Amino acid sequence: MNTPLKPISVQLYSLRDEAAKDFPNVLRRLAKIGYKGVEPAGLFGFAPKEFRQFVEDLGMVVSSTHSPWAHAGNLAEVIEVSNILGVKMVAGGYGAKEFATVDAIKQTAEITAKMNETLSAAGLTLVIHNHAWEFEKIDGRLKHEIFAELCPDVKFELDTYWAANFGENDAADMVRKFAKRSPLLHIKDGPLVRPESVYNAETNTLEVVAGASASLLPVGSGKNDIKGIIAALDPEVTQWLVVEQDNSDTDMFECIESSYRYLTSNGLAAGNV
Repeated sequence: MNTPLKPISVQLYSLRDEAAKDFPNVLRRLAKIGYKGVEPAGLFGFAPKEFRQFVEDLGMVVSSTHSPWAHAGNLAEVIEVSNILGVKMVAGGYGAKEFATVDAIKQTAEITAKMNETLSAAGLTLVIHNHAWEFEKIDGRLKHEIFAELCPDVKFELDTYWAANFGENDAADMVRKFAKRSPLLHIKDGPLVRPESVYNAETNTLEVVAGASASLLPVGSGKNDIKGIIAALDPEVTQWLVVEQDNSDTDMFECIESSYRYLTSNGLAAGNV
């Protein structure tokens, strides 16, 4: 028996510049492409109820949300807005400093576990979204693995490109490792080249050089193992594949549409068209 294909959503952060100009048209174009869901990162003038209605009238649903981005200080707002949007999965995440040391990871995990208790009691699932720094190693282990062990009830929105950590890890292996805790997967592609960075002495951080040539690419045209990633997911756990494009050297809508076509034409995910 074949496992049903997972539906495709799109992280609207990808189209933030376009949304700032004409958000309703962005949503209309996504529905025309065939996306089954959207994952908002800002509502750009819509009230939550209006946004949900607009999306559903277009034949899509709000799959999950980054708006508001869950943190320890805004859980009441997260619960209220999520209920209006009709979503059960709410995302949060952390910067590099929260994963800089083992002690920092322990503190981050403790905060996250408490957040999860509150949201779970309200019927919501907290999903932690990663970047590349969680998939660096410390003391010979993945930082994300340490974090996962310290808050065992927390789920993930595994970003499959950042989990590869610019080629240091195999993305499919990372999906397999965390599959039973990943109801959402962010699907993105790129060159797996670490952007050029410089040290900022004032902030004690590495900052990406403006114009560094490490832009992301439409899904299926980069070096991330998209087919392997989708084969590695747990079909009983993963509910949505969420396309995200942080940046692009070309038209963002072209990237988003090309990503949709690649996933659907290769039988990797299900859309509406």
